[in-house]
Amino acid sequence: MSIRRDPRSPFWQFNFQINGRRFFGSTKKTVRREAEAVERAERERAKLLVAQAEHARTSLRLDDVAGRYWSEHGQHLGGAGNVWGLLGLLLDYFGKDKLITEIGDDEVARMVAWRRGQRSKSSEATLLSPHTVNTTVVALRRLFTRCKLWGVRFANEPKWSRHLLKVPAERMRELSDEEADKLDAVTRDDLAPFFAFARASGLRLRECLLKWSEVEGKQIVKLGKGGKRVSVPITSEIADILRPLRGHHPEFVFTFVAQRTRTGRVRGQRYPLSYAGVRTAWRRLRARSGVSNFRFHDLRHDFATKLLRETGNLRLVQKALGHASIKTTTRYAHVLDSEVADAMERMSRNRKLRTGLRTKLKAV
Repeated sequence: MSIRRDPRSPFWQFNFQINGRRFFGSTKKTVRREAEAVERAERERAKLLVAQAEHARTSLRLDDVAGRYWSEHGQHLGGAGNVWGLLGLLLDYFGKDKLITEIGDDEVARMVAWRRGQRSKSSEATLLSPHTVNTTVVALRRLFTRCKLWGVRFANEPKWSRHLLKVPAERMRELSDEEADKLDAVTRDDLAPFFAFARASGLRLRECLLKWSEVEGKQIVKLGKGGKRVSVPITSEIADILRPLRGHHPEFVFTFVAQRTRTGRVRGQRYPLSYAGVRTAWRRLRARSGVSNFRFHDLRHDFATKLLRETGNLRLVQKALGHASIKTTTRYAHVLDSEVADAMERMSRNRKLRTGLRTKLKAV
């Protein structure tokens, strides 16, 4: 057995090599027999690690897996900032030296329980939503998926669907003309183009943060949610919004005018809008306008609702929103309920007219 006592520690230490790779550490045991059992388990773990690494030609340490995933894929996604944060969260929870092949259903279940007990950053009195907890599970699942591309094989991969929490059906909120007027009345002139574009395009907040390089001819093309390509036609309304913004900034489309000189900004100069900056501006704008119970993301719902009411075409709305599945778009089908009811009423009236006409003809 390759264990020994360290005079500086009460615990037995293990130290051995497999295929030229050295493994060492504390057994956390003071009794030799118990320490030898730990050493045997560590040796088996090391054999599996070496075999997997040689087959996949990659390290299985969670820190190395996350780093490679980030460099190859994560940093290129539309929401790269969120991806980076989730990877850091996984490393903090499991530890950098955790082998990804050691993560099974028990470990994922405990992680979900841990996340469910955490508080929201926006309100310490509010627990994380099921959707937010699920994003952590999805982030971990993506690491597993990437590892498979590298040749890693998992004997006990977690059953992911069992760990996803049930998410309440998302509400569909439409902006009334009166509410739109209230918002417009209190919107700063330098921020008005951004919010007008969000309403006209139906894009998500992060997708609205455009660069001029993404404005190509008659359409806007950029990476959206999940790294998917998002394209939006430049309508006459969108063109009118974008045209006056040329020359404000060489790279970013939407900017704001600094209200005061501080934190590296000079009053009166323009700076690119950021995700956090828009969220703050939206909260203030909503408070000043008196419009309640309306999130920024509801601008997307408002766009979809009005487009469906105008066209009556779910497939068209699906394409406009960039939904991969028509099932997602059917959330807006309620918009057509009144149209369906009107059509059925017209059909009923026509049937009555035809029945009445036949009755009159028989009488003659």
